[in-house]
Amino acid sequence: MSDLEYFVTSKFSGGEGRAFCKEAEIPLDAALEGRVDTFNPAELLLAAISACMTKGALRAAKMNNFEIRAIEVKLKGTRQDAPPRMARIEYELLIETDEPDRRLELIHHNVLKFGTVTSTVAAGTELTGHIGRLETKGPGEQATGAVNL
Repeated sequence: MSDLEYFVTSKFSGGEGRAFCKEAEIPLDAALEGRVDTFNPAELLLAAISACMTKGALRAAKMNNFEIRAIEVKLKGTRQDAPPRMARIEYELLIETDEPDRRLELIHHNVLKFGTVTSTVAAGTELTGHIGRLETKGPGEQATGAVNL
């Protein structure tokens, strides 16, 4: 089996930063003064972890015939100043499902063990959190998690 490779190009000009991959592009907050209309690098890292956890949960659910109706991932990163690094990341992985708790924990185990981004980050940063149930609301209302970070 060969290793997978990923390619991203980013460009910054005239106060605008953008990253390009495949047929997609995203704006970047690379300006020294910061921007409120896009993700900064630390927020992009958290978004990558979120996407990895979501994709991992969906992949594990498919392999284990597990029904998932919705997923929500909440993350909180804590940056230390010296040396500058993401010292700690806390997460809450919430899944809307009728599956029993033991199967929910199986999904959690798979997300942490087999997620490329998640396992890479966990190797150098304290990554802690839990899996829980996304509570179903009535018609027209959004589901919400029981715990906030």
